[in-house]
Amino acid sequence: MSSFKPGETVVLSQRVRRITAPNPGMMTGPGTNTYLVGNAELAVIDPGPAIHEHIDAILQAAADMRAPIRWILCTHTHIDHSPAANRLREATDAPVIGQIARHPKSQDASFKPDHHWQHGDFIRNDEFTLRAVHTPGHASNHLCFYLEEEQTLFTGDHIMEGSTVVIAPPDGDMLAYMNSLHQLKELPLRYLAPAHGNRIDNPLQIIEALIWHRTLRERKTLEKMQQLGPCTLATLTPSVYDEVPAFLHGVAQMSLLAHLLKLEQDQVVERNDDIWRIRE
Repeated sequence: MSSFKPGETVVLSQRVRRITAPNPGMMTGPGTNTYLVGNAELAVIDPGPAIHEHIDAILQAAADMRAPIRWILCTHTHIDHSPAANRLREATDAPVIGQIARHPKSQDASFKPDHHWQHGDFIRNDEFTLRAVHTPGHASNHLCFYLEEEQTLFTGDHIMEGSTVVIAPPDGDMLAYMNSLHQLKELPLRYLAPAHGNRIDNPLQIIEALIWHRTLRERKTLEKMQQLGPCTLATLTPSVYDEVPAFLHGVAQMSLLAHLLKLEQDQVVERNDDIWRIRE
């Protein structure tokens, strides 16, 4: 992974620039990427956390380009993605675009979009077209944004560079996530621009790899359940994620629950209170 300097404006293409927020961490990698799309007028994708220096960097980049910010788009409302939207709207009068999550826990409670976008909604000017692609899974309200002129998909947390994303129920849904990954294969894609990490130039290969990884994890879950018999989520986690350091098992447990809920929907497993078992 290349080095990321918070606040630095990185030119990725004729129409796209990236500014990374100063919020690196285990869940955010080098930090949250904010993207500026356009030249004469700008769309901001994922304004990020409400950190003064990050918001200042976004506004300064727009000022240096002598281009007004016309739209503020949020892929979803986790707290490393949308909280800066309100202050950016106050500074620019640009409308905030996104969706409200179905479950409020762990969401940005301050998020108040001016426009509630659905799948297929778009903005278009003389330079670009940005179209919403609803990709629930990591979050119920997750939207990717497709830049038609460059065949680039801004993936938010649906796809990240170098790692898989956490699917945390109830707002996270593994079945929806898998369906969303398959949906993306229908798009003509040249690049993926994730909210964490570098731009990805082999999109279909990465999408297929993510589908395969989740499929293998599901198979491993069933194999371990056959070995253990009826078991709790806490008992199953270290067996299914035996290659993962123990300090990450709390995070892994959330995705494992999502796998189990998908298998329950598929009528492969069942539960009685806290005990999970393979259906006979």
